[in-house]
Amino acid sequence: MSDRLSPDVVAKVARLARLDLTPDELDRATGQLSDMLDHFADIDALDLSDVEPLNSPYPLVNVLRDDVEQPTLDRDEVMASAPKSEDGRFWVPPVLGGDS
Repeated sequence: MSDRLSPDVVAKVARLARLDLTPDELDRATGQLSDMLDHFADIDALDLSDVEPLNSPYPLVNVLRDDVEQPTLDRDEVMASAPKSEDGRFWVPPVLGGDS
């Protein structure tokens, strides 16, 4: 296990991510994250000075259709079917905190 990562650090990161880990999950996550850091250290130790940077191993081809303007749904009809709207936009509750 990596010396750089302690269960306290993993617990803090879990709290920041709003994850409620059991002690068993915390131990498993600590081991898994330590293994990942050790693997990254192995990769950092490789001499890659002769390796050209690569975005993708395959040539990319745009398979999307042309962007052509087409008729859309009526805005008033769409907004009428929304559970709640405000100023012509969908209203959604806050994701983090607040009860609005």
